[in-house]
Amino acid sequence: MKRHMDIGSFIIALITLGLFISSLFIKGLTHDLFLEAGVFLVSVKIIVMAHKNSVAVGHLDEKLDTILTGLSMKNDQCASMTGGSQDRSNPSE
Repeated sequence: MKRHMDIGSFIIALITLGLFISSLFIKGLTHDLFLEAGVFLVSVKIIVMAHKNSVAVGHLDEKLDTILTGLSMKNDQCASMTGGSQDRSNPSE
């Protein structure tokens, strides 16, 4: 399984979680809790979006590799059928 979250993002997520939990103990369950929860949820949303982006890029890389492999095989087949050893760079010769 690939890792989709780099170490920097993981550290930032831990710091954000630590700050959120510490604000709960410092501020208590007051109306400021909604503001702190909102900031925390925005951070989580950014992390989730980064993860989805990483997964999507991985899938695109796999599809591109498949396409490039198919094109390479197709070029090899065409070259072998037309006698690919001929040099066609200079048609006047």
